[in-house]
Parts: sequence; structure tokens; C-alpha cells
Amino acid sequence: MSDIPSTMRAAVLVEPGASLRIEEMPTPQPLAGEVLLRVEACGVCHTDLHVINGDVAFPTPAVLGHELAGEVVALGAGVDAFSIGDSVVTSFIMPCGECRRCVNGREDLCEPFFEMNRLKGTLFDGTSRLRRGDGSTLAMYSMAGLAEYAVTPVTGVFARGDGLPPEEAAVLGCAVFTAFGAVRHRGAVAPGDNVAVIGAGGVGSAIIQLSRAFGASRVIAIDLQDEKLDLARANGATHTVNAATDDPVESVRSLTGGGADVVFEAIGLAATWSQGLEMVDDGGRFVAVGIGGRGATADVEITRTVRRAISILGSYGGRVSADMPEVIRLAAAGEIDPGKMVTRHFSLDDAAAAYEALERGEITGRAVIVP
Repeated sequence: MSDIPSTMRAAVLVEPGASLRIEEMPTPQPLAGEVLLRVEACGVCHTDLHVINGDVAFPTPAVLGHELAGEVVALGAGVDAFSIGDSVVTSFIMPCGECRRCVNGREDLCEPFFEMNRLKGTLFDGTSRLRRGDGSTLAMYSMAGLAEYAVTPVTGVFARGDGLPPEEAAVLGCAVFTAFGAVRHRGAVAPGDNVAVIGAGGVGSAIIQLSRAFGASRVIAIDLQDEKLDLARANGATHTVNAATDDPVESVRSLTGGGADVVFEAIGLAATWSQGLEMVDDGGRFVAVGIGGRGATADVEITRTVRRAISILGSYGGRVSADMPEVIRLAAAGEIDPGKMVTRHFSLDDAAAAYEALERGEITGRAVIVP
């Protein structure tokens, strides 16, 4: 690691409700089965904002950021799948590859990932790679990508190929990967389907693109802001509904002649859950993608759900080893265009401002931070 600086800068969340602040700290080193990346771009995701606001419990102080593209600059012991200088993208789910879920092909449910990373802020050995200058530990949300360098298990690292800029490649690892799992596995969107997407932000934009790529005949985007609906049309939505001025349920039923085959809820609010379930046609599927606040619940009309055979499906990302290569292939082949999802760029120094803008609803699509 002689060419790698001994220290780096990162955006630190000191405590829930605080603003991110830039700190200098020792550059982390990869252990066995891990790689060190020079971060070239990191997406600004609403899930990070939930952690910042304290809506999702997570240890602090911490470094967030879980959607990144970068360059391999160091390899831990036993890593031979990559070489120094490789351009890569990461998945926000970093599977252990060994638990019963991973072995059965359900890396989206990897038990050590949730137990160690999402609850404790560590990697699989139970420790974090991040330390402050005084030696105190910083928790890692996924690979802690809001920094100049990041360590991640090699199981979540994928070659991104030539021609895909890092600012666009970064969003493949969360926004598009999350959408792919929802559209392919949970929603099972097929040619001719009518699809409704509630929430036209970063993940919603990716759901729109993928639904069209998988053959949906109608893709109806629903949001409260005309700017986001304009972007939804640019991403392939055939129809848009501004829920601030029109009844979204009646609009979807009218446009589809009864209801959507698949409804994706990409916000995580009780009100939009209820609306989404009312939009589903008989025998259709409601796919919940948006993360709610701590302890959030939603009402479900039991009898209609039973009699009309409506499926309610949770979806948290995809199946890493199989789905990330397919996501990258779709982007490389031009079947999806992540560049249409990325609308703003921030420097690492402006990380706090990026999340403040996201909270105010000023980010259309996806913003990325370029260290």
C-alpha cells in the first residue's frame, strides 16, 4: 500500500440528527477476502437519510454510503479475482457467501450481513475497518462509501467494464440492484403487464426503466412533484400521475381498465401503502420496496386481499452473485441507462448539503458524491 496515503477524508455521522462532518482518519486496510477501493463516486440514497435522521437504528459514530464505484488499490489475502487498477462497482448487500441463505441462492437475506453490518456496523469478523486518529472505532454502513477509500468484502465487488462512467456505475449497486430484485424476482414483471410505480426517485426511476426493459406495456409513475414526473417520462414511464392534484388510485384504475398487475411502492409510507394496495388488479402483486421509519406500520384490507388473491411481497435488493452481473450487462448493452437517473453531483465536502437537499425533496432522480 505504499502508493496509498496513510490518511483519508470521510463524512462522519456523529449521532442521529446531526449533520455529516468531514474528518481525517487513517486509511483502512483490507483483511482476508476483502479489497480496498479508491472511491470514485458514491450515490446519495434515502436509506442513508433514514439513518441520519434516526428513523433507522444504526450505531454511531459512523460512516455511511453504500452505493459506489471505484478503483481497486489493494487486495486482502486470498483475493485473486481482481487486480490493482481494476474499475469496479459494489453491491450494497455484501453477502458472506457461506450462510444457509447464501448457499440457497438468497443472498438478499444473508444472515451475517444483517446481524453484523446492519445491526452492529461491522464486517463479518465483528470489527470495523475504520478508526479515528485517536483509535476509536467508527461503524460502517455497508462499505462506508462516503469517503476517499473504502474496504468491502470481495463477494460484493464486480468489474464494471469499459465505457460506463463511475458516476453512472455507482447507482447500479443500490438503486438499480434494488429495483432489479423487485422487478425480476418479486414483481415478476412480464411482457404486457400494467405496472404502477409509487415514488419516482432514484429507485423508482430504476424500476421504471427495468419494467420497460422486461416488456411492461404500461408503466405509470406516481409522485407529488412535476419535476420527478418529467424525469419518470424520460426514464420510460408511459403515463404519469401527480398525486397532489389527482386521485392516484382512480387514475391507475382508469388507465389500466381495473388495476395494475404489479404495483411497486418505493417510498415507505403508510398512506402510499394503502393507495398501492387499492391500485392492484385482482390476482396482482404489491411489491414493497421503500424503507419506512422505525416501527412504521400500514393498514391492509384483509377481506379484499384474500378474495381478490392479491400478493403482498417485500423486496430488499437482489441476489448478489447472479443479479449484479446481469444489472451491469443491461447497462453495458444500453437496455437500461443509469445516466438518466443521475441528475446532480456533489463533492465530499458537500455531503451534508446533499442529504439536506434530499430531505427537502430537491433531488430529482439520484445524486452522487464524487470525492
